[in-house]
Amino acid sequence: MAADCIFCKIIGKEIPSEFIYEDEDMIAIRDINPKAPVHLLIIPRKHIRSINDIEACDEALLGRMMTVAKGLAAKEGTDQSGYRVFFNVEKGGGQEVFHLHLHLVGGFDRS
Repeated sequence: MAADCIFCKIIGKEIPSEFIYEDEDMIAIRDINPKAPVHLLIIPRKHIRSINDIEACDEALLGRMMTVAKGLAAKEGTDQSGYRVFFNVEKGGGQEVFHLHLHLVGGFDRS
């Protein structure tokens, strides 16, 4: 846990937030500034600053994040219509909070 990290504070329940998913390794919350009808953040409990800071021991965690994203897409009803999952990496890549998190974005009507 990083003392000045907003996501660490959310995980530690110092900042109230509704967890739409929670297990021993990660949580998922709705983005407070959504870019789509469905915009979720899947956040590991382990503080990892960015993709640039992952290590070999984090491979299973990253795979679980994708599995959780798939399940949440189904729960949110975007699995059949389509969705995107992505990481922003560093300021130039759009990262605003420096605690690794996976975006799940969907819910657009493209018909």
